[in-house]
Amino acid sequence: MPTFVDPSKCDGCKGGEKTACMYICPNDLMVLDDKEMRAYNQEPDACWECYSCVKICPQGAITARPYADFAPMGGTCIPMRSADSVMWTVKFRNGSVKRFKFPIRTTPEGSIKPFDDPKGDATLEDSKLYTETALVEPQTVLGKKFEVSEADKTLTC
Repeated sequence: MPTFVDPSKCDGCKGGEKTACMYICPNDLMVLDDKEMRAYNQEPDACWECYSCVKICPQGAITARPYADFAPMGGTCIPMRSADSVMWTVKFRNGSVKRFKFPIRTTPEGSIKPFDDPKGDATLEDSKLYTETALVEPQTVLGKKFEVSEADKTLTC
């Protein structure tokens, strides 16, 4: 289900040139109505349901019906983002509420060095994976030629 902007909650990010949801949408679907100064999804059928706009909206004005694998039909799923985590609030049709908290990062910011080579031996010509110390030989011979019998050659439809 695509995103929906509640016009009673949306303030158009205080009349800025570009709203937070416009900035974050990977498909450029969110636009600002110049007259009403409210954001809306201009093409709901093209929505990827990535929840980026839902998570970034400072007013909590954007919602999306959650996937049925974690919230049954009729339920709602509202993310609340803090500096270090996202709290997902799932409200079910019967009124029960469950909350799940997940860290935004699992490593300290700036700690990942993607171009460092701690071993100092990485080359593009190397066939092994980064974590492998040596290539493992297969236990069975691959590429063995098998004979096909006449019974195997008949087609059944």
